[in-house]
Amino acid sequence: MAEARIRRGGTARLGSTRVSVGGRAARGGRGRALKRRSWLDRLIELLPVSEATLQRMASWAIVAIVGGLVIGIAVFAGVPGMMKQQAAEIAARAGFEVDKVEVRGVERMDELPVYNIALGQVDRSMLSLDLPKVREEMLKLGWVKDARISRRLPDTLVVDIVERDPVAVWQHEGQLHLIDVNGVVLQAVSTSAMPDLPLVVGPNANRQTAGLNKLMENAPALKPMLAGATWVGNRRWDLRFQSGETLSLPEGEKDSASALVNFARMDGVNRLLGRGIVKFDMRDPDRFVLRLPQGRVEEKPADDARPADVGEEG
Repeated sequence: MAEARIRRGGTARLGSTRVSVGGRAARGGRGRALKRRSWLDRLIELLPVSEATLQRMASWAIVAIVGGLVIGIAVFAGVPGMMKQQAAEIAARAGFEVDKVEVRGVERMDELPVYNIALGQVDRSMLSLDLPKVREEMLKLGWVKDARISRRLPDTLVVDIVERDPVAVWQHEGQLHLIDVNGVVLQAVSTSAMPDLPLVVGPNANRQTAGLNKLMENAPALKPMLAGATWVGNRRWDLRFQSGETLSLPEGEKDSASALVNFARMDGVNRLLGRGIVKFDMRDPDRFVLRLPQGRVEEKPADDARPADVGEEG
């Protein structure tokens, strides 16, 4: 009996000890679990997604990273370029190869430089054509204001050219060149093939062509009579008319425009042009100087010029 009690007591004490220890262990375990929860764990608990969803998202992220690395390695190794070249070769063998060149919009310029650039693309696959590069080469031609390059399957390269408009001939250092309104040199011309365009003379005169056109718009009646103009001292114009006279204008956009308008008014009233006068000088706003054929000079107020002021020809 005594042995049994000892056994029961021992068992009870053992059980009590285990429970107590287990309870402390459980409490201690919960305490340690609470202490080990980081801010990341708490942040994850706040997300409106389940743990399974987070795991799937993490898996896809890993797949994306690995895929990006594979693509990066392939690009570095030149795989896309080789694939593109292979595709171009296949397309060429299938008949998608540049065999024809069609140039449109060329009226005044020489077509040969355009064809030389375009024919450099012949025998190339339609897929391997570098259209922006072809356009860039076309824009280097003086006459070309704009160019549109396109493919027409299966085998035609189409070139649409927008030409510049020549507005004058620029004479500089003994050379003659066609220029547009912005002073862009289009091509050289010979004295025997001079077009019916005004002649601008002097260093940088080509860059002043737009200003000259704007100036002549102030006197539209005189514009058809203009034969040429000289840009003097990089600051002002001498105008030459088809009837042989020269008109010296003052410096400055406003002053030159005012003088030209005043001259157009006097010519409309007194018919100054075509009367054999060599030169009109309006550089001084207070004087209107006329140079006569025999070298005589008359000076009159600019707003009081009358036929009698011109003098008689010698």
